[in-house]
Amino acid sequence: MAVLTKEGLQKLQEELDDLQVNQRAEVVREIEVAKGFGDLSENAEYSAAREKQSRIEGRILELQEMIEHAEIIETTGEEGVANVGSTVKVFDMEYEEEDEYKIVGATEADPAKLFVSSESPIGAALIGSREGDVVEVETPGGMVKLRVISITH
Repeated sequence: MAVLTKEGLQKLQEELDDLQVNQRAEVVREIEVAKGFGDLSENAEYSAAREKQSRIEGRILELQEMIEHAEIIETTGEEGVANVGSTVKVFDMEYEEEDEYKIVGATEADPAKLFVSSESPIGAALIGSREGDVVEVETPGGMVKLRVISITH
């Protein structure tokens, strides 16, 4: 079961729609064009198009399964308390810099955008925190101390 925010579910549904409506039709056209190149057993374009079709169909099934079994997390929690769906602005006490983490479900996590899973060390440590709290987190890179500056839902 995938734990998702409403925004995360919407993104998955948009991806599914794009795959079913646009990309599926595009790959069918690519296959038809490739068939025109002759012998299918030695046709690299045809093989590549069929592989692409297989990846698209696999992703469609994966998305349908995730959407069907998604548990939607309500992002409205107790005011001023971090939870899934919260954006938490923190001050990293070691590097003396501010960061802003969005706590999301595992399928929505994107560390490059600072979208941290509620199951990740930082996400789990931030859940339940309030403005002014200092949380210590054991990460793969070592111990991190974060002071919570603000929480928005």
